[in-house]
Amino acid sequence: MVGKTARKPAAKKTTAKKTTAKKATGRKVTSAPTAKKATTKKATGRKATSAPTKKKTTGRKATSAPAKAPVLLSGGNPQIAKGYGEEPIQAYIAAMPGWKREVGARLDALISRTVPSVSKAVKWNSPMYGVEGQGWFLGIHCFAKYIKVAFFRGTSLRPVPPGESKSQDTRYLDIREGDAFDEARFVSWVKQASQLPGERM
Repeated sequence: MVGKTARKPAAKKTTAKKTTAKKATGRKVTSAPTAKKATTKKATGRKATSAPTKKKTTGRKATSAPAKAPVLLSGGNPQIAKGYGEEPIQAYIAAMPGWKREVGARLDALISRTVPSVSKAVKWNSPMYGVEGQGWFLGIHCFAKYIKVAFFRGTSLRPVPPGESKSQDTRYLDIREGDAFDEARFVSWVKQASQLPGERM
């Protein structure tokens, strides 16, 4: 009876070991996938993030701001920034209101043809025409009902332009809508004026 009693505890110990082994093995198998996932994340260095949200679009195309139309001052005279050369002159003519635009373009063409080397500028909101080294000989300005052409040495021209001025040397030619325009006389005045000393440039 003593011998039988000694064998039973040994059997119990073996069973206990087997159970422990199974439990340990079961833990390893279960944790293996988790270890793989962690390794994959570390290898890629990427963080798991949700899908990027799309930005809302307005459906509008990106465009530059439209150029502002020149402001017309009192009397309908265009406000053009001071500048030299053809560009500011053409900007002024393009901004002349109504019938004045066509007349302005015609005057500019006649002056350019008569004096091929003419210098041009917009100063004091008026197109100016001159000769390098001699000065400005003619200016144009818009008023409500007419265009005023100023010959800065007008009293020296023949015949003298009709419009009087407070300035001793200046004479004016006023052009109104529907007026008969003597192109030949105007060209003669431009040619004479371009050969005289003008206003300081």
